[in-house]
Amino acid sequence: MTIHFIGAGPGAPDLVTVRAARLIASAPVCLYAGALVPRELLDTAPAGARLVDTADLDLDQITAELVAAHRAGQDVARLHSGDPSVYSAMAEQMRRLDAAGVPYDVVPGVPAFAAAAASLRRELTVPGVAQTVVLTRTSARSTPMPPGEELAAYAATGATLVLHLAVQRMDELAPELAAHYGDDCPVAVVARASRDDERVLRGTLADIAGQVTAAGVRRTAVVVVGRVLAAEQFLDSHLYSTTRPR
Repeated sequence: MTIHFIGAGPGAPDLVTVRAARLIASAPVCLYAGALVPRELLDTAPAGARLVDTADLDLDQITAELVAAHRAGQDVARLHSGDPSVYSAMAEQMRRLDAAGVPYDVVPGVPAFAAAAASLRRELTVPGVAQTVVLTRTSARSTPMPPGEELAAYAATGATLVLHLAVQRMDELAPELAAHYGDDCPVAVVARASRDDERVLRGTLADIAGQVTAAGVRRTAVVVVGRVLAAEQFLDSHLYSTTRPR
């Protein structure tokens, strides 16, 4: 039997892959990440499936659920919000499953930053403006960032910056970022991207912190910083150039 680590997407129940939907609909055990996974998606599990909310479980308890299901001959749909390759804590679970000799695979999902970009109707890489996207986070009450991964180092590149777990710190982060991008640099905050209660805030590094406070956005939000958010005059991609060699 196999543990399937599944990207459950950013929140909209229909933003999952066909493979993910098939596995969820057939797995007799489903572990999911609390309120981050839509109820409608859980409702597609088989009748009588064991549904386990992992929000209040520690890592050892989650591992015990996975191992017990495997030993009982049951496949498991282990749902993580967004895509499990980023900030999912999947690696810690895999390490324990390896030690227990339990097989697993991974099904990718729609990441939160992609859903946010879709809501903004923006490409994050625009010719001549930015061709690099940095996905990172900040550390306050979360795991410390490794040495060398300071926010200022990424901001200095001018790349499109996507921040996770940062919206509560915009008062202090906005001035730090403005030192590199400029006060007038466009910023967008997308809370609960793709969901019915999605909230989008648009502004600059000079005013975004005030908007966040006024809107009461405190969690489940992605912050996007970069000139691509307002880019209008730029070169067409070389891919579609009429003068490139054929």
